[in-house]
Amino acid sequence: MVEQATLCLQGIRKSYGVGSIAEAEVLHGIDLTINKGEFTALIGPSGSGKSTLLNLIGLLDRPTAGRLIIAGVEAASLDDAALTRLRASTVGFVFQHHNLLQAFTAQENVMLPLLAARGHADAGMQKRASELIAAVGLTAWSDHLTNELSGGQQQRVAIARALVMQPALVLADEPTGNLDTESANSVFRLMRQVNRDSATSFLIVTHDPRLARRCDRIIELVDGRIFSDRANQAQEEDMDGQIAMSDPARGKPTREQ
Repeated sequence: MVEQATLCLQGIRKSYGVGSIAEAEVLHGIDLTINKGEFTALIGPSGSGKSTLLNLIGLLDRPTAGRLIIAGVEAASLDDAALTRLRASTVGFVFQHHNLLQAFTAQENVMLPLLAARGHADAGMQKRASELIAAVGLTAWSDHLTNELSGGQQQRVAIARALVMQPALVLADEPTGNLDTESANSVFRLMRQVNRDSATSFLIVTHDPRLARRCDRIIELVDGRIFSDRANQAQEEDMDGQIAMSDPARGKPTREQ
């Protein structure tokens, strides 16, 4: 059911240069549903349309045709101001380049979406930001400027910022692409923990097959069309190369010998 889904795309098409001799369609009738709590990887070669699709799902652009329903709201019917409000309240973003403001502390960066929505800081906002900083394991660093943090710590701040508005969907675009292996593992496990604890839906765009194997579902986009969409038995690969298989009954990894 559409109303039970976090995201529903129906016949989504996207063209550039519409009406001109150079008009080109990039997405060709995408049908996709992501339900509450799904942890999904989006893969595909460069030029397959992943970034275009992510921009549409993130309400940063509008489709040329089709329906996009997020958190039960039909996006096509909204004007730009309403679309901005919907994006702020329902979608969190984690990018390869974390886009933190270097002149602000970790906690202040986490508070920014709340400030943008409400216009002023209050005790409730500070409490929410502090709770998220604690959840990502950075309480001791909350008052540090972000340029004093490691790459992995900065990405953790970015995840906390993405969650501060309690979004229904988090879009992560190559979230571990700039990190060393240990930091990448730490960031991934944090996203997984958030997914399991709060049933937040995640859509992770990645070129890394190891990261995709650690997701519950893998969608492959090729030439602007969904080439495959398959359930996946998630694997968690440790630093030493051993694999932990997800135990569905417990929601925790168990070591495969």
